[in-house]
Order: sequence, then C-alpha cells, then structure tokens
Amino acid sequence: MPTEKSLTPYNTLEEIRLRKDQLSTEIERDNEQIGGLWNELFHKQESSSKGEYVATLIANSVTAIDAFLLVRKLMKNYGSVLNFFGGKSKKKLKR
Repeated sequence: MPTEKSLTPYNTLEEIRLRKDQLSTEIERDNEQIGGLWNELFHKQESSSKGEYVATLIANSVTAIDAFLLVRKLMKNYGSVLNFFGGKSKKKLKR
C-alpha cells in the first residue's frame, strides 16, 4: 500500500535528489541496525562456568547418541539408510 510520502508530487529534479538522499540515509541506517542484530544473533556465547560447559557437553553427547541410534534403527529396518528414501525395503521372511 503506498504511503503518503510516495504520493508526493515532485516538481523539480532537486526535489527528487533530496528525496533520494533522504531515502539513502534511511536505508543505510536500517542496514547498520540489521547488521548489528545479525552479528548479535550469531555471536558465539562464552560459557561463564564449568557447570554450563558440562551441561552443554552432555546435551551434545545425548544428541549424538540419539542420532546414532536413529541411523542404527533405520539400517536394521530398511537395510540401509538410503533405502529409507525410496529404495527397496529389506523384508524379513517368516517361516
């Protein structure tokens, strides 16, 4: 939806240049703000204590073990992880 500023008629090239400079300044300020927020988002946080370090280590270990067990289960049921995504499944014969 157009804003009131975009509906302003420009009578001279000087008015257009002034508006262009104003918009460039606003865009530059917004880019700096977005850049600061982006860097803050991906800034590595340092652990402040050994307890936090151990908790992070345990959480990462549990995640790795969970991933390993998932892959093992898929391989047991499908014969291969790749078969899970569209290949032939390994069927057990019952006698």
